[in-house]
Amino acid sequence: MAIKKAYLKQIKGVSFVGKTDSNIWIPMDGPAEFGGSSAGIKPKELLLLALAGCTSFDVVTILQKKRAVLEDYEIYVEAEMAEEHPQVFTKLHIEYVFYGDNLKEEDIKQAIELSQTKYCSVTKMLEKVCEITHSYSIKQKNKN
Repeated sequence: MAIKKAYLKQIKGVSFVGKTDSNIWIPMDGPAEFGGSSAGIKPKELLLLALAGCTSFDVVTILQKKRAVLEDYEIYVEAEMAEEHPQVFTKLHIEYVFYGDNLKEEDIKQAIELSQTKYCSVTKMLEKVCEITHSYSIKQKNKN
């Protein structure tokens, strides 16, 4: 069994820095009314980035194996949260945006599906507690 570790250090109030096994420090912070200085990402926001990063790693890698030429790529994650505490995510929507001239829609669909159903561990963890949907678009890159 693989074991991952995280370390968090309080700076002041609700301002923290943390790192994991990769040894890269990430500042986390809250607003001033809670003792923070808004100088870092909020923990729930970090979850959204983790989801975006995990599925993007899968999708881009799968498309590279298919020899798809991405000129650019973006992903947006939108979250709905419960109004009462704990304000957990209740719905997440992932929008994938692919840029390229000769991208095949079937390759895009398969890459997303494989990520969502087989490879993305963050998706698998979060789908146990909230609904996750996705959409995608394929666009031409603006030539300036």
